[in-house]
Amino acid sequence: MAAFIATALVVYSIFVGALFLFQRNMMYYPGHHLPTPAESGVAEMAVVRVTTGDGLELTSWYGKATAIKPTIVFFQGNAGTIAGRSFKVRRYLDAGYGVFLVGYRGYGGNPGKPMEQGLYADGRAALRYLENVGVPSAEWIFYGESLGSGVAVEMAHEWARRIPVGAVILEAPFTSMGDAAAEHYPFVPARLLVRDRYASVDKIAGIRAPLLIIHGEADRTVPKALGKRLF
Repeated sequence: MAAFIATALVVYSIFVGALFLFQRNMMYYPGHHLPTPAESGVAEMAVVRVTTGDGLELTSWYGKATAIKPTIVFFQGNAGTIAGRSFKVRRYLDAGYGVFLVGYRGYGGNPGKPMEQGLYADGRAALRYLENVGVPSAEWIFYGESLGSGVAVEMAHEWARRIPVGAVILEAPFTSMGDAAAEHYPFVPARLLVRDRYASVDKIAGIRAPLLIIHGEADRTVPKALGKRLF
């Protein structure tokens, strides 16, 4: 019996160690090929390059507003590329909204490796670009999809100290990555192991912007309860 328990503890320790070491491989699933905007059904969007605070040059897509409308800044989820979100923003472009699809490090052929602070740096670079082309923060609508909700909340929280953004939309958001991980791995101390926390629950009250949360009843990746706790 003692030998069985010892073996089980060793196996458990190896499993937990593997989760800790390879967690970012399990958290981020970047697509590496990025087609053109035209190939993705958003031909009017331009390919733009933004430079992050740590010196990476990243590819994003930007379509200017064609009416007196805000610009939607889209922070994608953890898988694929910005091209895979073109169907989501098509309707906004048709309605005259500006759209900025934020390209993350390590996604779509961009240099670098994705991690929490890195994605925040990528978001800041995108927003600096918009400021530089004359789109003020009051005209930004942040749209955060799943993991991107954590980036959107962080950006809104940071900009609230200056001029708050126009609005924030969160699709399938979560309170924190630790809470989300605990839903999938209840038998390990997930909240202690997670490096990239994306702790939106600690920031959401400070965004100072109108907030819309969208969440599916049958979402198996991010339980609806985690999204409701942010509202």
